[in-house]
Parts: sequence; structure tokens; C-alpha cells
Amino acid sequence: MKKTLSLQLSPQEAFDQDTFRRVSLKKAGIQNDPQVFVRQTRRSIDARGRQIKVNVDAEVFVNENPGSLAPKHRDYQNVANSENVLIVGAGPAGLFAALRVIELGYKPIVFERGKDVRARRRDLAKINKEHIVNPESNYCFGEGGAGTYSDGKLYTRSKKRGNIRRIMEILVAHGATEEILVDAHPHIGTNKLPQLVAQLRESILQAGGEIHFETRIDDLIIADGELKGVVTQSGEKVKGLGVILATGHSSRDIFHLLQNRKVLIEAKPFALGVRIEHSQTLIDQIQYHCSTDRGPYLPPSAYSLVHQTHYKGVQRGVFSFCMCPGGFIVPAATAPGELVVNGMSPSRRDGKYANSGIVASVELEDIPSYHKYGALAALYFQADVEKKAWQAGGETQVAPAQRMVDFVEKRESSTLLPTSYQPGLKAVNMMEVLPDFIGHRLADAFQAFGQKKKGYYTNESQLIGLESRTSSPVRIPRDRESFEHLELKRLYPCGEGAGYAGGIVSAAMDGERCAEYLLLKYGNVAAEEAN
Repeated sequence: MKKTLSLQLSPQEAFDQDTFRRVSLKKAGIQNDPQVFVRQTRRSIDARGRQIKVNVDAEVFVNENPGSLAPKHRDYQNVANSENVLIVGAGPAGLFAALRVIELGYKPIVFERGKDVRARRRDLAKINKEHIVNPESNYCFGEGGAGTYSDGKLYTRSKKRGNIRRIMEILVAHGATEEILVDAHPHIGTNKLPQLVAQLRESILQAGGEIHFETRIDDLIIADGELKGVVTQSGEKVKGLGVILATGHSSRDIFHLLQNRKVLIEAKPFALGVRIEHSQTLIDQIQYHCSTDRGPYLPPSAYSLVHQTHYKGVQRGVFSFCMCPGGFIVPAATAPGELVVNGMSPSRRDGKYANSGIVASVELEDIPSYHKYGALAALYFQADVEKKAWQAGGETQVAPAQRMVDFVEKRESSTLLPTSYQPGLKAVNMMEVLPDFIGHRLADAFQAFGQKKKGYYTNESQLIGLESRTSSPVRIPRDRESFEHLELKRLYPCGEGAGYAGGIVSAAMDGERCAEYLLLKYGNVAAEEAN
């Protein structure tokens, strides 16, 4: 017998297993017995009121095997001798595209310019400790893409893009805990993502697929309006049924290659700003309405903020981006001579600091002087601001920074706060680093955020710049129905780099869909099988 329950619980009732079991059985009217199994299937925290509530869906099994919430492994057919599908990039979009190609009976050949997750760590250490940026291996380039060394957030609003549950179950089968199937805003954590990514790789290789690390794509093989294959940096030519281009939002050389080869691309709006760092205790006090710490049961709190600003008669949004509770800030540059930061969190989110990108929308009409660059207008603007931030920090990976109230009141910070950012900070006037329209919008938004969240606007927080890789500044246009490039046949632009996703799950779903549509048109795959 199985009973389903919908409960509204206190934090202790929801997060303490013994208490949760007792409360659930009482609600179900079932005696406590070792043969009775109780589990949560959905959980979300409601912190809107003074008393924190946790909404929980649960299942109670009596004399019945509950099974697992998701399969613990997945079996893939061997495709070693099947036709090739080429995939450029081994981030979430590329890896999930490869697995879907295998499921549909074809052989994925994945090209990744960076290194595998283990080898990649040495280059990350060099960025943090020696300020040396390897343009082929960094926080953005390498196995798993930018998502490998991130908070591992799995929340997405892209519910029409694909089957979210399916993506979650594949992650569980490759090492993620079943908790990601339960939490309303699940995450994995930067400490656990590398092992999971390595398991995804093993599934691809064991099924007969190929993954080539430290292999950059430098040219395309185009004939008769079709993309026949790719050319690596060593000059090797590889052909396949089609190419899924899943290079991520920072592969500027790919955008230049497409433009040089007359492949249609478009300039795309994006967002730019800074990372804001507070103490996690302060954010907990704001979000959970507590005067001291959050207590033993509630997880470190996150926030989401948005404000519409008006500057010189133009309205633009300012919003929080990739908020990382209990996390740390890292240098995310992909080439020497630029300064970019990003945030991430370990699975327990137990660090002292909370950080979030606070970014302002950049529309193409905001940067008229860059229109001369055509489809690369926003890319050149982004690159110039990153160079300016690098110069402001002292031409190393030391980041320019300023306390929040000092920034808004146009006052230099005589001292900076302790930080999670390992390369270090330099006190500067961030208004001189940021584009004028960005700086003024951020200043307006910080004050508005302080009114929405009492205590948020404080000099006990600081701006750390520059947060500029929020999304791709270029879109590679594709047909809305077939996902194929509008002009170049057999090219399937995919994921964040093409302008069609914004996070691990949405990128993974986009990768799957690109694989399905490519093989539906050019492979021997029926529509019902692809869907």
C-alpha cells in the first residue's frame, strides 16, 4: 500500500529525518513500524512569512517495495561501428547530445579544446595562485565546460525545451544524489561535479563514442551549402552526418571563424556587472528573518532580486545572476589581458560568504560605437570592458573592488573586506571601470534592493568585478522548428554559446534536442524514436 501526502512543516520537521518520519506517519494515520518506508518526493522552502515553512510532498509505503526515485545506472548500446555525428564542445550541451546520439544508434565524436577534469585542476590552480591564464584550459574551457566548476544549479524555467526529469535521472545515474529529484531548487556542488562529468565521459567511451581533449576546431569543411565536417588545429579533417556546435559562451575564436567563413551569426544582447559578496550569515538573517544564525535545519539561503532602472530616459533591468550561497568567487578569464569573475559553491554551501552576480542588461542600442563590428558588436564591447577591468586591477588576476555604499556615494573605499576571491582585491573606483550606463544602473539598483531586503545595502558588502560572461554576446541563428542553422545545412547551433540556453539543465536539454533533430533529418531515425 502506498499513500501520498502533502505537508507544510517546520524546518526541523522537514530536515530532521526522525522527526519527519514521525510527523508523516501521524498524518497518514499509520503506526510506526520498521516495515513502513517514508520518503520525500518534493521539497520547497517558503520564507515569505516570519515563520519559515517547508512544503513537502511525501510517499508512505506499507508492506510494499518503494524502489528508487531514479534508475541507478543506464545501459547504452555499442555504436563503435555506426555513422559519425560530430560534437564540438564537452560542456553539458555537448555531453548530453553525445549520450542522446548513442541512444539513437549513432557514434558521437566529441572535440574539446580543453583538458579532462583532473588535468584541468592544475591550470585552475595557476590562475588562482600565479595569475597565469591558459587560453585552452581554464574555468570555462575543459571537460564539462563552465558548468563543471560552478555551483551546479539545476533549476531551469525552460520547461518546454525538453524533459527536465529525464536530465535529472541521467545525472543521478552518473553519481548525483536523489536529492536533486526532491529539492525545488536543486544543486550538485563544485566539489562533486568533476566526478559526475567523468562518469558521463565513461558512458560515452564505453558505448564506443570518442572524446578528443586538447583538440581545438580551427576550420570547417563546407561544400554545396552543407557542413561536411571540421578541421582540428593539427590539420586533421573529420567528417560526419552533421555538426552539433556546443562550444559555450566564451569561445570567441569560433565566432570569428564563423564570421570569416561567411556563416550567418547575429549580435545578441547580454548582461554585464559585478559580483557582490556579503557574509552568508547576513543573507540568512535577511532571508530567514532571524536575528542570529539560521539554526541547524535550514540550508544556507539564496536570494533573487530584480529592479527596473531608468537612466537618460532608457529603462533597463538589473538583476541577480547565479547566486551562490556559502560559495566563493573565482577568476574566469579565458585569455591573458582580461579580468572576469564568476561564482561557485561546494555541495554543502558551507563557506562564510554569499556571492551573486548583479548585472544590468546590455542592449545593442546601448553600444552604438560598436555597431561597426556588425555581428561581433557585443563581443568587442564585452572584451574591451574586461580589458579595462584587468588594467584597473593591476594587469594581473587581482580584481578591482569597492564597498557597496562607497560605490553608490562615489566615495573611495579606504579598506576592503576579507574575501573568498583567492587572487586578491584592489580598491578602485568601480564607476571608472564599468561603462557609464552600467555603473549608474547598478547604483540605483543597490539602493532599491536595500529597500526590498533590509540590510542588503551595506558597506559590509563589496563589489568585485567584472561579471561579464552571463550569456553569449552572439547568437548563431537556427530554425525554430528544426534547430538547423538558417543557411548552413547540417550545422546545429546548440546551448549557451549559440544563444539558446542558460545553465546546466537547459543546455543539456538543448543538446538532446539538437541530436534528435539532426538524426531525424539526416539519419535513419523515425520521428517517434527521436521524440
